[in-house]
Amino acid sequence: MSVEEVNKARTTVPFTREQLESVLRGRFFYAPAFELYGGVSGLYDYGPPGCAFQANIVDVWRKHFILEEDMLEVDCTMLTPYEVLKTSGHVDKFSDWMCRDLKTGEIFRADHLVEEVLEARLKGDKEARGVVEDANASAQADADKKKRKKKVKQIKAVKLEDAVVEEYECVLAKIDGYSGEQLGELMVKYNIGNPVTGEPLEPPKAFNLMFETAIGPSGQLKGYLRPETAQGQFLNFNKLLEFNNGKTPFASASIGKSFRNEISPRAGLLRVREFLMAEIEHFVDPLDKSHPKFDEIKDIELSFLPRDIQEAGKTEPIVMTVGEAVSSKMVDNETLGYFIARIYQFLMKIGVDSTKLRFRQHMANEMAHYAADCWDGELKTSYGWIECVGCADRSAFDLTVHSKRTGEKLVVRQKLETPIEVTQWEIDLTKKLFGPKFRKDAPKVEKILLNLSQEELAAKAEELKSNGKIAFQVEGIEGTVELDDKFVTIEKRTKVEHVREFVPNVIEPSFGIGRIIYSIFEHSFWNRPEDAARGVLSFPPLVAPTKVLLVPLSTHKDLQPVTKEVSKILRKAQIPFKVDDSGVSIGKRYARNDELGTPFGITIDFESAKDGSVTLRERDSTKQVRGSVEEIINAIREITYSGVSWEEGTKNLKPFVSQAETAAE
Repeated sequence: MSVEEVNKARTTVPFTREQLESVLRGRFFYAPAFELYGGVSGLYDYGPPGCAFQANIVDVWRKHFILEEDMLEVDCTMLTPYEVLKTSGHVDKFSDWMCRDLKTGEIFRADHLVEEVLEARLKGDKEARGVVEDANASAQADADKKKRKKKVKQIKAVKLEDAVVEEYECVLAKIDGYSGEQLGELMVKYNIGNPVTGEPLEPPKAFNLMFETAIGPSGQLKGYLRPETAQGQFLNFNKLLEFNNGKTPFASASIGKSFRNEISPRAGLLRVREFLMAEIEHFVDPLDKSHPKFDEIKDIELSFLPRDIQEAGKTEPIVMTVGEAVSSKMVDNETLGYFIARIYQFLMKIGVDSTKLRFRQHMANEMAHYAADCWDGELKTSYGWIECVGCADRSAFDLTVHSKRTGEKLVVRQKLETPIEVTQWEIDLTKKLFGPKFRKDAPKVEKILLNLSQEELAAKAEELKSNGKIAFQVEGIEGTVELDDKFVTIEKRTKVEHVREFVPNVIEPSFGIGRIIYSIFEHSFWNRPEDAARGVLSFPPLVAPTKVLLVPLSTHKDLQPVTKEVSKILRKAQIPFKVDDSGVSIGKRYARNDELGTPFGITIDFESAKDGSVTLRERDSTKQVRGSVEEIINAIREITYSGVSWEEGTKNLKPFVSQAETAAE
């Protein structure tokens, strides 16, 4: 088959998730963890092909980002003390919103509940208008699609006003952006209670998604399993800066497990409680967010879903180049735009369907208060659009809060070619008075005063001038601490600086590897039109778990030396392969390895025993060519690792025509 014929064949048989999951579980790409004991929702084990596929994705990620961008990789602990995550904001804000039925104790995730109830009412409206035949059947199909339990048991065919339909659709388009309070207001406004009993629900409450633990035998040191890999990178900033000889911009990177105690895990690998993340923290001068390699990617066209389109209740993306997106300020700066384009290039390399990728901008009400801009790389699956990569400009928030909490400076020092005059507030402490007044608490008080920001110093200077004293709270000291001008002096002073100190801003691309892997499973899976029971996973050779299936035509002893020799050569070339010398038909052997995504097959026949030639088969088109073992392996290497096409890689090999593959019986 030609490339066009393969593309047509891939869309001939409609995709069904059930067939894909049958293949993934049957071939042990992954399976529910602890299945013998009934399993635990949100926890999965990867089998041999899934493990190899994930390792290949991570390997490409390392080469695409860490090596190409000269990043500094760190591997930080998964156990994180309470104080770190309290400072970062995770203890207070890393939550989903849940609401409880006080009579039954049933718990609902608020955004999912509002979404399903409004969708059910819209389906009831369509049935009333004659657009759909059975709203309940349609809703059940959607619930199955999203792997959710259908909450609205019986949908009534009730026609809605056109304005109400438009209002519901607008709310659904923005469902990911509502706060807990706003979700509560929607529940009241649209009279959303328990969808089965009709009983009212408690207003949404925040449920912290972190797994809490105790570090050490005493249990006094409270900690969490990390919800992200980023904090370890921020806390090692000074060491990384020193390792990089004090030069900025630079980036660190980390790949590792993170944990989130999801309220209602669903959708297989898309919403789990333990998952692999790959995160980059690119530290950049806040006054210069240009990127030296921006010209290399500025002409890449992407599908963008900006904030203003979403706020209008629409979901149709716009296509423009990254250069246009940055110059129009739709994307805040060059470095952010550069990484969005690099994310796109990475996803294309590992097998994502470009027609099922968009970059969605966070709306104002879902973006962190400190962030300058944030875009999600979303992939379309049978579950809908799934956030798989986040790319945010986090400003200087993380380094600033950790510096303030610990008293350690997390700054870049840049020597100035021309000295500059700087006017700023400064505080002087009469330290000899602090000891007698505060005794052992003196260092605490001094630390708080010496870590005041310029804005806080200005306010305290005004307070000291107006009241003759300043008042503030100190953790561990009861009541309010008050100090007069004998203890502190706060003045605005001008001095000449030869070194500029600044807290760098952070551009953070963050990848959910499991979500990307599942999306590629869906984007790659298809059935052969001539036999819909034969599934194929069309992974790019670069990330396929196994690159080559070695197939002796029979178990005859004359073929064994050739099989052994080819195996030895493949092993030496470090090309992953499997030998299938089972007695079943060659067609069946190829069919079951097509399900594993193996891109190439080498057939050893009796001609091979005579002249050393073998046949190379390509998975998708089933085309075959013949040549020497050396020529065939060189073609495999070129196509797999150098990215050349099948046509280019095999142009010096002879086409091979054989009997049609026998379908698996």
